Amino acid sequence: QVFTFNKVEIRVQPSVKVKNGAPMSIICHADISKNTDFQLKHNFTIFKNRKLLFMTVSDKEDARYEIPVAKSSDTGDYECTVAADGKKSFSSSIYVWVAGMTKPILTADKKEVSEGEVVKLRCELPEEVPPLEFFFRKIKTNSAPKEKRVPEQNQNFSEVEFPVEEGDNILQFDCFGKRQVRSGWESSQHSNSTLVTVKEPFIKPTLITRPSGNVTEGDQIEFECSTEVAQMRGIEIIFQKNRTILNSVRDEKSLKYSTIATQEDSGEYLCKVEQGAVSKATKLNVFVSELFPKPTLSASMTKLDENKDLILSCSINGFRRANFSIVRKSSSGDILLKNSRVLLIKVNVNDTGYYTCKAEVKGIVKESKRVRINVYAPVSKPTLSVVSGSPEVVLGKPLQLICHSVMGTPPITFTFYKGDEIKKTVTNDTYATFLDEDIGLNDNGGYKCDARNNHSSGVKTSNILNVTVIVPIKDASLGSLPYGEVEVGSDTTFLCSVKEGSWPIDFKFFKKTDHEVLLHEVRVYSDRAMWHKKAMKRKDTGTYYCMASNRASMDVRSRPITISVILAAWHKGVIAAFVLTAIAGAGAVALWWFLHKKKKAKGQSMEMSGSALAPNLTNEKLTRPPSDGNYYSGSGYIEDNENHMKSTDESKGPDLESDEVDYTEVEVSSLDPHR
Repeated sequence: QVFTFNKVEIRVQPSVKVKNGAPMSIICHADISKNTDFQLKHNFTIFKNRKLLFMTVSDKEDARYEIPVAKSSDTGDYECTVAADGKKSFSSSIYVWVAGMTKPILTADKKEVSEGEVVKLRCELPEEVPPLEFFFRKIKTNSAPKEKRVPEQNQNFSEVEFPVEEGDNILQFDCFGKRQVRSGWESSQHSNSTLVTVKEPFIKPTLITRPSGNVTEGDQIEFECSTEVAQMRGIEIIFQKNRTILNSVRDEKSLKYSTIATQEDSGEYLCKVEQGAVSKATKLNVFVSELFPKPTLSASMTKLDENKDLILSCSINGFRRANFSIVRKSSSGDILLKNSRVLLIKVNVNDTGYYTCKAEVKGIVKESKRVRINVYAPVSKPTLSVVSGSPEVVLGKPLQLICHSVMGTPPITFTFYKGDEIKKTVTNDTYATFLDEDIGLNDNGGYKCDARNNHSSGVKTSNILNVTVIVPIKDASLGSLPYGEVEVGSDTTFLCSVKEGSWPIDFKFFKKTDHEVLLHEVRVYSDRAMWHKKAMKRKDTGTYYCMASNRASMDVRSRPITISVILAAWHKGVIAAFVLTAIAGAGAVALWWFLHKKKKAKGQSMEMSGSALAPNLTNEKLTRPPSDGNYYSGSGYIEDNENHMKSTDESKGPDLESDEVDYTEVEVSSLDPHR
C-alpha cells in the first residue's frame, strides 16, 4: 500500500470575508494519490493564529469546522495539517475577516444627579476580544458632544466618569467601540442612549449696584450679590474685582460691599457662589466718571547747577479749586515739601531725585507723574597717572593710564589725548582708564585727559604726563684684554657691552665654577662697562661671563669666555736654570764618589755586598731597592725630581696662593760599587 500527499489546502465558506452573525465553515482538504484503493485514516488539525482550534480523525479527505454565528473575534489567520501513516503535510495560511462588531451596551450608575456630582458609565462589547478602544460621549442640547477615549488591552468593557457642570440639566450619554484589523480600524455601532436628569443646588447669583446709573468720583457706591439655595450649609459667596477678592461671606444668601468711588474703581466685578464642587458666577461692568484730571508737575529746569533756584509748580487743567501739595520721593516714603501749588528752593547736590505733586478734591487724592531733577556740582581738575605707579613703560609693553576727578556729580565724561590726538572717550562716575598698546621709541610724553559733566563750568584738563619709554637690553657681549692667555701677576681688563638698552645699565661680571660667583658689579650711564683685575693668579683660570639689565627688568647674559693664567717667561727661565744646575751638581758628586770607592775597593773582599750610605747623608728619605736592571746615573734623579714638582703643582691647582717658585731639596742615595 503506497500513497503520497499531493497537496493540503484550507478553505472558508461562504468566503474569506464573513458578515458578523452569519454562519461560517473552515474546511481542511487533503489531496492524496494511492497505488491501490485502500482505506487510510487521516488526522486533521486546524489552527487559528497558530493556536490549536480543532482536531479530528477521518478516513475521508475533508474535515469541516463549523461556526454557526461568526463574530469579530473569529477574525484571524487559519491553517491546517494532515497526518497519515507516519506522513504529514501542511496547508498554506488564509486570512478570514468577520466584518462588523457587536453593538455595545451602556449603563449609568445614576439616573438623577446634582450639579457638581459625577456620572459613572460602563460600556461593554460582550462578544469582542481585546485589545479594544472605547469611546464615551456626553451630549447636551445646543452644544457639541464631549468625548472621552479609553483603550483596553485585557478586557472587553470600560468605565469612565463625567462631571456634571453648571448649566447641565438633561444629559444624554452613549458609547461605541473600535478594534484594529489588517486593513485598519473597524468601528462598532453606537450603543443605546442613556438619559440623566440634573438638579440645581442653588441658582446663578445676581449682582446689582446702588446707584445703578452714572457714578462719579467721590460718590458712595454699593454692591449687592445674592442667590437662592436649596441647602444653606456649605454655601459661600465671593466678591472680587479682576483677581482681587474684595469681600466674602459663608452660609448666607447675600453679600454687600461699599466704597467711595474713584476712577480706579472702573472695571469688571465678579460675584461667585460656591458649594462643594459647584460654582456659579455673575459679572458686572462699572464705569466711574472722572471728577477732575490728574495734576501736572512742571519744573523751571530739570538739570541745573548747585546753588541755582528751582521752581516747581502744580496745576490741574481746567480745575483750580483743589488742595495741592508738593512731595519728594524717597526709598523710605514721600517727603512733604510744601502744601502749595508752587515751591521755590535753592538746590544743592542732595536735592537730586524724583518729585511729584498731589491734588485733593472731595476726599479724592490724585498724584501727578514723577519729574526727575538733577543737580550738578562742577568737576575738579582731573589727575592723570600711570596705573603701575611709575611714569615709565617698557618698549613693546602696554601702558595703562587712569584719569580721576575727586569732585563732580556723575556721570563724568573723560577724554584721553596722546599729543593732540583723541584716543578714547569714557563716561563713568569718578574715574576712567585708557590702555595704550602702541608704544614707540618717541612716545616720551604728551598724555593728558579732560573731564566734564552737565555743570555749566565746562571742561577741566589735567597736567601733561610725560612717560619715559624704557628700551630693553639686547645682545650683551664680553671681551678681555689680553684675551685667552694671561701671565701670572699681570693685569686683565674685562669689557661688557650691549647692542642697545636704556641707561642706566647694571653690569655684573661672573666667574663660572660649581656655582656662579659674582666678581664685580657697576651701574653706568653707558652701553658698556670695564673691570680691571690686577695681578692675575693661577687660580683665576676659568670661564667668565657678564650680565646686563636695566629698568625693563630683563637680565641679558653674554656668551662665556675662557681665561688661562700661565707662568711668565722669566719664571720659566729661573726654573730651567735651577734644574740644569741641580743635574750638573749631582753628576759631579756621583763621579767623585765612584772614583773614591774604586780606589778603596782594591784591598777589600770581593764577597762584600750591600750598599753603603754616605756619611754626610743622615737625613736620606729615599732608599733605592736592589734591581736587576741597569742603572743610569742622573736619569732617575731627573725623573723623580720632575715627578715631584709636577705633583706639587697639580696638587695646588688653581688655588695656588703665591706667584713665587717652589724649591725642593733633593737627596741622592749612595752608589753601590759592586753593582
